[in-house]
Amino acid sequence: YAMLLSLIFLIVLVAAVVGFVFRHEIKTNFDSNLDLALKDYNVTGDRHSEAVDTIQRTLHCCGVQNYSDWERTEYFTQRGIPRSCCKSQDDCSEEDLKDLSKAKLKVFVDVILVMSTMESKMSVVAGISFGIACFQLVGIILACCLSQYITNNQYEMV
Repeated sequence: YAMLLSLIFLIVLVAAVVGFVFRHEIKTNFDSNLDLALKDYNVTGDRHSEAVDTIQRTLHCCGVQNYSDWERTEYFTQRGIPRSCCKSQDDCSEEDLKDLSKAKLKVFVDVILVMSTMESKMSVVAGISFGIACFQLVGIILACCLSQYITNNQYEMV
């Protein structure tokens, strides 16, 4: 049992350290994948398009850096900026979303909040990982103590 806990302890510890050390590469990877998702965005509602809509709606952002990122997509030439970028769904018309100057007033213009959210939560995730690792370390020590206690107490044959 102590060996199994030790293995899990090492896995959690390595994952926490790797996630913290390579957080900048995670950001770069996320940006490039989100950019690809914007280019492949379509009306059919595949899972990538739904993920982009969810990110934009939840974090009140639009595009990778800002709303003008949509100008480089095929979707923009056909339909404009997606409705998931709109500040208010009632006040967003399709004509507004096709014109960047009008869209600027109707859509979220802030820099994407995913990275700032990830960076602010990264320390929380690392702290939780290290906390779990400490509990596992206590479990390993107690398992070793129990094993030692059982080994030392040899029972008399009746």
